[in-house]
Amino acid sequence: MAYTLHRLAAGSYDLALDDAIMGCVVQEVSRTGQVEGWRVELLDDLPTVLRPQPFTQAEHHFPTLEAAVAWLGGAPVVEEGD
Repeated sequence: MAYTLHRLAAGSYDLALDDAIMGCVVQEVSRTGQVEGWRVELLDDLPTVLRPQPFTQAEHHFPTLEAAVAWLGGAPVVEEGD
């Protein structure tokens, strides 16, 4: 079981688990343009027992993209055409 991030636009990634899109990673920005952190969320709010590890909730927040990537087991960013 391996996660990968697929860049969509600045501050936005699809989250894939074994090549199946199952969530997203997005930058949280305030109305004034301040970066407030990153959110990792599942597309579906599955029951706890059906959520893939390490998800204990449908949505988790992190101060940096690096922290989110580390939490996802070091998920690499896959660029278009890779």
